[in-house]
Amino acid sequence: MLKRICCLLLPILYMGPAFGQAPKQKPNIVIILADDMGFSDIGCFGSEISTPNIDRLAHEGLKMTQFYNAGRCCPSRAALLTGLYPHQAGVGDMIKYKGSPAYQGFLNENSATIAELLKDEAGYNTIVSGKWHVGLQQSALAYNRGFDRSFTMLNNGSSYFNSAPLYNDGSKITFMLNDKEVTRNDTSKYLTQAITDFAVKSLDEIKAQQKPFFMYVAYNAPHWPIQALPQDIAKYKGQYLKGWDVLRKQRYEKQLAADIIKKQWQLSARDKRAPAWDSLSPEEKDKWDTRMAIYAAMVYRMDACIGEIITKLKQLGKDKNTIILFASDNGGSADEVKSLSTVIQKSGVPGSVNSIDSYEIPWANVSNTPFKLFKRNTHEGGIATPLIAWYPGHIKAGSTNDSPGHLIDLMPTCLDLAGVKYPTQFKNRQLTPLAGVSLVDAFKRKPYTGNKTLFWEHEGSRAIRKGKWKLVAESGQPWELYNLNADRSEINNLADKFPALVNQLKDEYGQWAVKVGVVDWSKIANL
Repeated sequence: MLKRICCLLLPILYMGPAFGQAPKQKPNIVIILADDMGFSDIGCFGSEISTPNIDRLAHEGLKMTQFYNAGRCCPSRAALLTGLYPHQAGVGDMIKYKGSPAYQGFLNENSATIAELLKDEAGYNTIVSGKWHVGLQQSALAYNRGFDRSFTMLNNGSSYFNSAPLYNDGSKITFMLNDKEVTRNDTSKYLTQAITDFAVKSLDEIKAQQKPFFMYVAYNAPHWPIQALPQDIAKYKGQYLKGWDVLRKQRYEKQLAADIIKKQWQLSARDKRAPAWDSLSPEEKDKWDTRMAIYAAMVYRMDACIGEIITKLKQLGKDKNTIILFASDNGGSADEVKSLSTVIQKSGVPGSVNSIDSYEIPWANVSNTPFKLFKRNTHEGGIATPLIAWYPGHIKAGSTNDSPGHLIDLMPTCLDLAGVKYPTQFKNRQLTPLAGVSLVDAFKRKPYTGNKTLFWEHEGSRAIRKGKWKLVAESGQPWELYNLNADRSEINNLADKFPALVNQLKDEYGQWAVKVGVVDWSKIANL
């Protein structure tokens, strides 16, 4: 009798899946971040550069066309990793201390990384490969921030062929393999390939484990110095002799045809610092063609390496339960490296280890089509990024979402996917509440509006976006107001027409700035 009662009660007491079904697996999560890649630099967002693997992710997944970064490498990485505005994580600027907690230059104790929370709260394996750049202090290094396996570059950039110094101030380029420094020499693999190989190798090392994994692949490409493999450069040499004026228009037309942009958004004017292409001599055209061919080769090789990661996931049978998220840390860079006295200049064969160069304002203006301005700026050219989300069976193929989103949303998205609640405390550290919101509803095509208000500040450049309105100002310049529904290219400044709205948004920005610790840039710029 007792045996019969136990048999009857057992299905009631057992709270697991019924009828022998396996528990639902937590998804594997891969975040891939490009460095200094503009809004239009991949094929599915308008580019002529061949990016079939990224394009495949977009074709089989979701494109978010009004997604944002924090305008520069360090702040964007801090925002992505922590789900906080950069200032809240201690990285309001770069990795140099600027006199206040919001600009201390490394991840603070009131932030936790995606890896820390997924590892401790959900049992994930955690991997990072690539550019780290959120602090040089031990407490801020990847192996102390939740990553089981890490190959990281701590600096803003490096030669793609070795780890020789880039700057003439005596500072070194530091690569780390877990907790040990490693040196890259001229016989080392091309950096984009080395980052990929570590990621693939790490996946092989954990393939027998039943735990899910979180992997963050942070490419340094296509950040300067523009250096690429000779065969990749040859693929693009001569393709840019048509010039930046033609290329910007062609990318713009492709974006319109692909519904990446709205037809009412005009193509912004060529940056006034860039000459008309037809005014250049044949020798100048050849030089500029070479620069862009090298840049294109860097994007092309990054895409090929992303293809290797996708292939490895499929080989391991992990592709069906893995979500891949792809974005860029800021817009195309207007840096003119050959004019920087702080950089060790090299003028060897363009694109080689013996050359230090950048693609400068004219081509960065193409990268950021249809927008104006660049990395470091909080106009759209500096902060707009493609966001591609791929998750077979969960995200509808070929879908598009034009709701605003931001890198601060990736932490809450990862936690949501893994079924983890963001804690108020972590390892005796009081955590700052998340600034981002989960993107999962957007992935599921449910009603999703994103963050209704977003904010930016970087070296005095500042902005607030609330609904269709954006208030933006460069450092030391007056506020500008744009209706992004009608004019995301920021051509028609409406500040004089709507002074009350300017004041309202300015006040709201001011409240946010106080909350996160923004400091007047003119008072800290030289610290």
